[in-house]
Amino acid sequence: MKHKIYCSIPLLILVLMFSGNAFAGSKEIYYEKGLKAYLEENYETASKEFLKAAEQGHANAQYSLARLYFKGIGVPQNYTEAANWLHKAAGQGLPKAQAILGTMYYEGIGVPQNYTEAANWLRKAAEKGDADAQTNLGVMYYEGIGVPQNYTEAANWLRKAAEKGDADAQTKLGVMYYEGQGAPQNYEEAMKWYLKASAQGDAMAQFNLGLIYLLGKGAIQNYSVAEKWFRKAAEQGYVQAQYNLGLLYANGDGVTQDYAEANKWWCKAAEQGDAEAQKNLGLMYYRGEGVPQNFSQAYIWFSIAVTNSVGELHEIVIDFRNQVAKQLSVQELNQAQETAGEWRNKPNTTN
Repeated sequence: MKHKIYCSIPLLILVLMFSGNAFAGSKEIYYEKGLKAYLEENYETASKEFLKAAEQGHANAQYSLARLYFKGIGVPQNYTEAANWLHKAAGQGLPKAQAILGTMYYEGIGVPQNYTEAANWLRKAAEKGDADAQTNLGVMYYEGIGVPQNYTEAANWLRKAAEKGDADAQTKLGVMYYEGQGAPQNYEEAMKWYLKASAQGDAMAQFNLGLIYLLGKGAIQNYSVAEKWFRKAAEQGYVQAQYNLGLLYANGDGVTQDYAEANKWWCKAAEQGDAEAQKNLGLMYYRGEGVPQNFSQAYIWFSIAVTNSVGELHEIVIDFRNQVAKQLSVQELNQAQETAGEWRNKPNTTN
C-alpha cells in the first residue's frame, strides 16, 4: 500500500477579525488590511500588509505571508521564504503552520528533507487536532518513515482524522481494518470507512470496495456491484480500477461481454503506463477482439509493455512481441518499432 504525503496550503481564512478595542494593536490592523486586500485580489498590497504584521509577530500574518510565497501570489514564488515564515508561525503554536511545515520537511521543499523534523512538526499539529497532520503522521507510522513503524500508532492517528471526516484517513483506516494492521481484522469496520470515504469521492476507497465485491472477501461476491464501484474510481482516472473494469467487460462478469468497452478502459489504463493493460491491448489487436485485427498495433503495445513490465510479465510480453514480429514485413516491423519508441518517449501527462 503506497501513500502520498500531501503538501498543500489551504486558502486563507477569509473572515476578518474585528476587535472590540478601538485601539487594537497595529499588527492586527495590518493583518486585517492584508485580508481585505486579498479579498479584493490585490495580492501585492496584501503581501505588504501581511509583512508589516508578520514582522511584529502576528502568527496568522506569518502563515498568510508564507502562503503567498509558497504559491507565488503577490510576491515571487520562494519556498525557502515560505518555510522561514512558517517556522515563525509554527513556533508560536499555529497548528496549520506546523502541519504544512511538517509536509515541507517531508518533501524537502524549501528546507532540507528531514523525516524526523517532519514527524516532529506534524505531531505538534496533530496533537492540536489538525486532521491533515493526523493523517500524515499516521502514514509515517504506517510506513516507518521518520518514526519507528507502529501500526497501532498509525491506526490511532488515522482514526482521529477519519472521525473528523478526512477521506484519505478514512480510506487508509479501512485498509488497516481490512488487513488487520494495528487493529483486529474487521471487514465490517473496513467497509464502514470505505463507504464514508467513497461518499466523498475518494477513488482508492471506491476501488477497494470494488475489490471486496469482486473477490467476495468481506462481502458476498457480486460482480455487478464490483463494476459499479470500479467505474466510479475509473472515471476519476484510478488506473487499477480502469484495468479491472476492462477485465469485467472482457470476461462478461457482472456485465454483458463487450470487447469494445474492455478496449476503451484498457486504453485508459495503458496510457497511464499499466503493463497488464498494454499487454491485453496487444492481445486484442493480435486476435481481433473488439478491434480490427492489426499485427502492427499488437507489436506496438507488446513493445510498450516490455518497457513497463518486470518479472514473469516481462518475459511473457517479450515472447508475445517476438511471435507477432514474425507476422510483419521488414518495413512494417521498422515502422512499428519507431511508433513504439515515439510512444515511450512522449511526455507523461498523467497524475
